[in-house]
Amino acid sequence: MVLTGRRYRLHLTADQEVYAEQVGGTCRSVWNTALEQRRHYRQREAFIGYAAQCAQLAQAKTEFAWLADAPSQVLQQTLKDLDTACARHGAWKVRWRSARRWRPSFRFPQGSAIAVERLGRHWGRVKLPKFGWVRFRWSRPLGGAIRSASLSREGGHWYISFLVEDGQAIPTAHPGPAVGIDRGVVVAACTSDGAFHDRSYITFGELQRYRRLQQQLARTRRGSGRRRQVVAKLGRIMFRVRQRRQDFNAQTAAGLCDRYGTIVLEDLKTANMTRSARGTIEAPGRGVARKRGLNRAITDKGWHGLELALTSAARSTGTQIIKVNPAYTSIMCSACAHVDLKSRESQAVFRCTGCGLVVHADVNAAVNIKHAGGQSVPGRGDFATGRSVKRQPLRPRARQHAALVARGIPVL
Repeated sequence: MVLTGRRYRLHLTADQEVYAEQVGGTCRSVWNTALEQRRHYRQREAFIGYAAQCAQLAQAKTEFAWLADAPSQVLQQTLKDLDTACARHGAWKVRWRSARRWRPSFRFPQGSAIAVERLGRHWGRVKLPKFGWVRFRWSRPLGGAIRSASLSREGGHWYISFLVEDGQAIPTAHPGPAVGIDRGVVVAACTSDGAFHDRSYITFGELQRYRRLQQQLARTRRGSGRRRQVVAKLGRIMFRVRQRRQDFNAQTAAGLCDRYGTIVLEDLKTANMTRSARGTIEAPGRGVARKRGLNRAITDKGWHGLELALTSAARSTGTQIIKVNPAYTSIMCSACAHVDLKSRESQAVFRCTGCGLVVHADVNAAVNIKHAGGQSVPGRGDFATGRSVKRQPLRPRARQHAALVARGIPVL
């Protein structure tokens, strides 16, 4: 069965909103305390797991009333999420939840304890433990049985996300053709068929207002009320930008997965690619501004978000997602496999110095990505179709050994 998400905007009362903030703060405190405890145990070369921390949490509720006010299943789910994160990344790599940067969110894992009713054409309500009935905007049908529900605050509003089981079987395969997708900083996605998918996420007026607010932010004092107001205004603009980016990624992914049976992507490590550049010891600060601009362009186009949207949409269509090595895909000719950095004349023009092929650079890269689907890209810069122009000449001793082996003389 396919598990899918349904997100709705909540309309909390004043008391419910205060209680939601309180529960979010309690979950953050439980997360940080449990993480500190795990790290302390690791320093002593010991271990504490989910079961032991749950037992200690139940004992702490008898001493601290603010812990007992939060739903028990929510706090237990927080400890379970921490246990999963520590098992995957290690206790020392899991991040703290900062009160200033972390947006409140928590999950009700028991779907049987959640009741949903339809009030009208545009409204519904959900009954949550210790919250009671909460109204939400009915923007789409649920379409299945509820498995869990998550509450989160974003852009000044609270949202609820239901994890539902729609009852549909997962398709085994998609009969459509294969396609390669190249992600860029000018065009968000380009397919090997020559289709370009892109849009602007911020209007000109919003960009001008955002810059003015940044100037106001620079003149405020840290910790002041005016600074909090400016930060809230900046957050509302970026919230709309994130919503548009998510909508674009979802619609693009749905269209591509409906049409193609195999989608080939570059295996890009966007987290590593968008790290801050601090220069070198010999030349501190060199290239930092240029790298900052590249990082902003990558995050603005939402490379990782498109990849996640494709993976999610492929579950319903049976489309196969393949990731290949991105080496040399942008400087290799898709017709003759000739690799030359000079062939990439500009961001948009690719002119092969070997065969003279002239094509859009993004389309050429998408075709190379499609050809690499199902096999790895060698580090010498070709797809195992012949001798690479990047191969270095053999060293003198290596040439001597190769000549002896060709004559049938064993080399010790």
